[in-house]
Amino acid sequence: MITAPQPLAERPGRTCPLDYHYQPADIAKEPVLQAEHVYVIGGLYGNVEALRAIEVMRETEAAKGRSVALVFNGDAHWFDIASSDFARVAAAVEAHLACSGNVEVELARPTGSAGCGCAYPDFVDESVVQRSNRIIERLRETAREEHSHLAQLRALPKTLHLRVGGLQVGVVHGDAWSLAGWRFAQETLREAQQAGWPPGPDSLRAAWIESGMRVLCSSHSCLPAAVELRLGGQAAVLMNNGAAGMPNFRDTHFGVITRISTSTEAPADSLYGTVVDDVRIDAMPVRYDHPAWCARFLRNWPPGSDAHASYWGRIERGPDYNRAGALFGAFAK
Repeated sequence: MITAPQPLAERPGRTCPLDYHYQPADIAKEPVLQAEHVYVIGGLYGNVEALRAIEVMRETEAAKGRSVALVFNGDAHWFDIASSDFARVAAAVEAHLACSGNVEVELARPTGSAGCGCAYPDFVDESVVQRSNRIIERLRETAREEHSHLAQLRALPKTLHLRVGGLQVGVVHGDAWSLAGWRFAQETLREAQQAGWPPGPDSLRAAWIESGMRVLCSSHSCLPAAVELRLGGQAAVLMNNGAAGMPNFRDTHFGVITRISTSTEAPADSLYGTVVDDVRIDAMPVRYDHPAWCARFLRNWPPGSDAHASYWGRIERGPDYNRAGALFGAFAK
């Protein structure tokens, strides 16, 4: 008997499980964290060197009298198959505010029919999808060894609601409809920009309006994208930080996080940013110890391994992507 091949969108790594979904209005229902200064950290991917660098950035701000809240918005784990690394990342997430990414959700499940839960779109090669499915299974072994952290992973919310100064900020992993959604990916945003930012029911405009947020922060698609548009006479901003734990631009070795602050002075290291209602929003480089991270990565994922095949080129040289390509709209820098 010949069986029909499983449709691409239903295969592990391509699927978006039902429990991943929510609505933009759900973001406003979350308890509000009031803060003056925030780092939104998406896609740390188990890079403990990047985590150290972020902590140093926070300490530098503290020395200037600014208390910065750390907010992890998913995929804090990925390359950290060494138990000590996994525990280090887990402890940091547990000590601060966090929401789920697909990695956290799938690690917390006993078994995973969704594979890595990335919900990869059609333009991602199937070999990448299969390697990601095997990476999550290897990481699941470490998570079982560090089982004391699994309850915390299960308890993570899908979305977060911040108020920085008087500015409403929604934090998600994927997009405003799913924690593994790709509507905030630069590929999707480029199409929307070329079409004049149409106001459809699953558009970026709809996400801002239905959520009631002026700023949305995401990460899942792994490349940065920043949008600033006028909405009802007011500025509305999307900040997809790409990856805190991997290079985001060609020939670079730094991650990127989103900084939101009531201090309107542009940080000296800002990659690009803007001011909305007296609140400064910036993409900030995470200048981690690159040689140390490369050595750690290679110990865990040597040549021939799945993560090495998928990510080593990016870790060494950055993706084929530049800073200008990440900007959509009138960012000041």
